[in-house]
Amino acid sequence: YFFDEEAEANGGGKKVRPVMVMLLSKTMAAAASPKVVPAGGKLSNTQTTTATMEQMAHLTPLPSQRPDLPQTQRRLAEISEMIHTASLFHDDVIDKSDTRRNRPAVHTVFGNKMAILAGDYLLARASISLARLRNVEVVETMSTIIEHLVRGEVMQMKPLDDGSDTSKALFQDEMHAKSLRIRQQPLEYYLRKNFYKTASLMANSCKSTALLSDAPDDIIAASYRYGKHVGLAFQLVDDYLDYTGDATSLGKPLLADLHAGLSTAPVLFASSQSSALHETLQPLMARKFRGDGAHVTQEMDVETAVQLVRESDGLELTKRLAWVHVNKAIESIVKVFPEASVHRDALIHLAFKVVDRTR
Repeated sequence: YFFDEEAEANGGGKKVRPVMVMLLSKTMAAAASPKVVPAGGKLSNTQTTTATMEQMAHLTPLPSQRPDLPQTQRRLAEISEMIHTASLFHDDVIDKSDTRRNRPAVHTVFGNKMAILAGDYLLARASISLARLRNVEVVETMSTIIEHLVRGEVMQMKPLDDGSDTSKALFQDEMHAKSLRIRQQPLEYYLRKNFYKTASLMANSCKSTALLSDAPDDIIAASYRYGKHVGLAFQLVDDYLDYTGDATSLGKPLLADLHAGLSTAPVLFASSQSSALHETLQPLMARKFRGDGAHVTQEMDVETAVQLVRESDGLELTKRLAWVHVNKAIESIVKVFPEASVHRDALIHLAFKVVDRTR
């Protein structure tokens, strides 16, 4: 449904996760492969480019690596997209979304039960494919993603300030909320939720790519950090575009988060900008922009929140924080791969494109 010709003609998915896995695998392979330089001389710029591209096209695993490494990394890229697609099926049911990628959401066409079962089936197939990689550490790492998706969804359903003990009980060992100022708590909680729902999939897929390559610890850690920071930037930009984007390009209605009762980075930054904004926005956030049940409607709450966000620096600060994470991602990858290559530079370009996008 998401990958047929009609879906691709409407824009399809961005395929960011499998692209990251494949680019990272090629980057590591190129860095590990011996460079071919003629004896007694240097290659010209043209010759260097040609030689580099030829090496890229014929990279083979090192003797110390598994012989089927390219095939397993490609399968890992497929698994990452399968997990992501399954999460979309489930998310759209939970969020009651009507559209996805400019098409009716799966549950609106086939029903909630079929959408949930389809997501479960994809996760099952991903698990089987994962087991066939025959790498226990990769299986454990990728399985963590599914746990994190559930954690993130619970955090989204049980905001920090809703008076519920559910999220605190689940995450009290990680949140350290007591050490934060009151106004910082929602933003910290939001970023943690973003890691679980979005960044964990990218971070652990990149880490698994390095694990399959038997890469040294510093490259494994850098791969994880690259995926983590690109993932955090990706979600921040998604939340930014919910206010500023085009519904056709995004493939879903604008202000969907506010209508779903979610306080994302733009409104959280706006709320923390001044006491006046905090006092105005906090009641709206507490009732999830659903009105007061008397004279204030949901649309009035949403319109008020949008106006205050646009009058504040909320959108600018959201975009600025996304750039901070992109720069951290690039620093991570350049540190362990200081020598330029086609695929390393493509990873850098991908990080920039995550922020500089319209959908």
